[in-house]
Amino acid sequence: MALTVWGIVAVLEGNVSGSAIVPAFARRCSAHRTLTSALTPRLALLLTLPPLLWAGNAVVGRAMVGSVPPLALNAMRWWLALALLLPIGWRALREPAQIASRWKHFALLGLLGVGSYNALQYLAVQTSTPLNVTLIAASSPLWMLLVGLLFYRERPGARQLLGAALSLAGVLLVISRGSLAALREVHLVPGDLFMLLAVLLWAGYSWMLARPPAHLRDAARPAWNWAEFLLVQMLFGTAWATLAAAVEAPLASVSIHWTPAVAAALLYVAIGPSLIAYRAWGLGVATVGPTVATFFANLTPVFAGLLSAALLGEAPRWYHAAAFALIAAGIVVSALGARRR
Repeated sequence: MALTVWGIVAVLEGNVSGSAIVPAFARRCSAHRTLTSALTPRLALLLTLPPLLWAGNAVVGRAMVGSVPPLALNAMRWWLALALLLPIGWRALREPAQIASRWKHFALLGLLGVGSYNALQYLAVQTSTPLNVTLIAASSPLWMLLVGLLFYRERPGARQLLGAALSLAGVLLVISRGSLAALREVHLVPGDLFMLLAVLLWAGYSWMLARPPAHLRDAARPAWNWAEFLLVQMLFGTAWATLAAAVEAPLASVSIHWTPAVAAALLYVAIGPSLIAYRAWGLGVATVGPTVATFFANLTPVFAGLLSAALLGEAPRWYHAAAFALIAAGIVVSALGARRR
């Protein structure tokens, strides 16, 4: 199965340049980066695939409500993904000293990027809709700016602040269910709050990748490729996810009901959003740069709305479209500001 998974990615790679992707901490993509490759149809497909898979993750999580406890689903997802990644990332395990000397950093990366974010997303769709969840996730530029300012002293520019304000307006429109006049009285469902927390933690995770400590920079960093780096993160993240699932087990209101649909859902979330999307996204970003790739990431709510309507019967409302327009406008304004700085 592992060979089949990576065969799919190899087909998508084709002749895309930069296929030897290094870990995210090994290169910091600058806003002034000059693009070296045109956005070909193959690259467009490569960058469209991750948001489609991420949207499917939210829809599948919603569909599994009542069949699998959310934290158990998260733990099983990462155990299976870990097994599938092992054939191409196992070389990192031959250097236990490299892992042991950096275990605190990797434990935190695993907690934020694997253990917490995905668990909170599955908790979110217990009470919120996949469309709401992905629209809130699309506000991540706002939280990226906030974390950068508070913890890394990165002062945002005027256009970035305007973009963040537009994204925030989109989030408020979603969580108020389109009633901005009654925002003070709005009752947030727990899922909305879970997803807001997840996005905030993801911002911290992203900054940790962009600003690694000295022992993960330059000559001091291990000579790992992207799969080996992800495998080490996943080892710690899966441990966190397993611990959370163990705490959930005696408190869960439902037990796992194994059916072909549940098995298929588990395979999907382990293979698609966890492995193929990560690889395809890394290839796309390395080729066209993060500014262009960001626009594709915001297709996630669009796909979530379409999938929810088709599979769950949860038709989108007018405020979902308005919120997406605000969030997309925020991304465009922020990207234009970064390009001119």
